[in-house]
Amino acid sequence: MFALACSGGAVTDSPAADADAASGSASPPAPPAEMVRVEAPGVEARRGASAGGEVRLSVARGFHVNANPASEKYLIPTELKVEPAEGIEVGAVAYPESLTKQFSFADKPLAVYEGEVRIKFAFKVRPGARPGAHTLRARVRYQACDDAQCYPPKTVETTVSVRVN
Repeated sequence: MFALACSGGAVTDSPAADADAASGSASPPAPPAEMVRVEAPGVEARRGASAGGEVRLSVARGFHVNANPASEKYLIPTELKVEPAEGIEVGAVAYPESLTKQFSFADKPLAVYEGEVRIKFAFKVRPGARPGAHTLRARVRYQACDDAQCYPPKTVETTVSVRVN
């Protein structure tokens, strides 16, 4: 079994978890297969206009991801990167307000996201962009944690469909 702990200023492997698994002693339940789901709704925009899109994270009950910016340097912030497409320029990303919560692995409260999280971004359609369907590629990097441990960071790719009018 592979377990991670968030204490000590870094994410580390836990040899004790491997020893527990080998000896048959009880180990904590495995995390759900989908601690975080990522999706992006499609949007419409006019040529020559600015618009906005969003990527939605659904964080499973009992889990959280670190806010952006993260509370501590050793924590991995949730991060969205959106690539421009032909005729579409991508602007700034806006992260939502975080919750501040105390966890057993941290000395002080941390800024986190839980439940439904909407990360927004701006984009502009150039006046000469061709009308019709366009696709923006997006990547979300996050590290899901529960109250006792953090799991390996994950990067999820998704797409944002943009219909240009």
